[in-house]
Amino acid sequence: MAEPYVTIVTPTHNLLDNNQADAFNLLVELLDMQTYPNIEHLIIDNASTDGTVEFLKDYKNQGYLNFYSEKDTGKFNAYNKGVMHAKGKYISFLSCDDFIHDITSIYDIVNLMEANNADFTFAPAYCRHPEGFVFLFAPSMHNAFQVMPCARQAMFFKKSMIEAENYFDEKFRILADFDFIMRIILKRYKPVYFDTTYVTYKYGMKAMEDDKRTEEESKAIYNKNFRNMYPLNDEILTKMARYSEYPKPLLDKLANFFPPDDKDLFYERCEQMHQIRLNAMNVRQQAKQATAELEE
Repeated sequence: MAEPYVTIVTPTHNLLDNNQADAFNLLVELLDMQTYPNIEHLIIDNASTDGTVEFLKDYKNQGYLNFYSEKDTGKFNAYNKGVMHAKGKYISFLSCDDFIHDITSIYDIVNLMEANNADFTFAPAYCRHPEGFVFLFAPSMHNAFQVMPCARQAMFFKKSMIEAENYFDEKFRILADFDFIMRIILKRYKPVYFDTTYVTYKYGMKAMEDDKRTEEESKAIYNKNFRNMYPLNDEILTKMARYSEYPKPLLDKLANFFPPDDKDLFYERCEQMHQIRLNAMNVRQQAKQATAELEE
């Protein structure tokens, strides 16, 4: 039986000016070392002007990748373009400074998806924080309706599922992947857990740097996906976005998207996340108050 193609989609923009050439080289070389034979690395470049196009041409001429360079409107627009161009049955999305360090992982993931007829996989991932430390992002799919439940870089998606669900919603500039994962769970697509930490990614700072936009996008995502389940207003949506505080009738409906044996765990994890968010908000408010007192 023929082994299906896998496509890795990577957006780029001015790699050279942004000092990302070395990180990109590591990503490409480690993909080339994968034991799985049918991997397409597809670069969607945002009309770079610093020599990146010529840089990518060298890789293409050596057979490492293919690329398209034209203006896009953001990361998720690039992802959607990548899906449209991809020839893979399965697709994963890696940034130019992410890398897959386990060289057998794609082979194992494809076999797992084929054996289980899975629509998507999720796995733990190592995250490199800008402050220099590395931590493990362990998936928590029971929190998928509250926060991003796993690293998008540690997921593979069936291309046909992405197409059927009309791609990433590009009006969400920061959290379109969160919205997409929520949608495929609500549609009951079949996941499978890959119990290996195979990818390392760089922590994205946009959500932290723009708290207001992140909160507004979260509220819009909750409203989009849950408004037919429970009457929502701005006060409820704000509590959901800031504190992961959900109305009990809505939680009861969301619990039905998990196996019956998991319902107690679902409620427990949701309450844990609520307490984590409350504690974090309290710490942030105390820090602001202390700063204000020092400035007086």
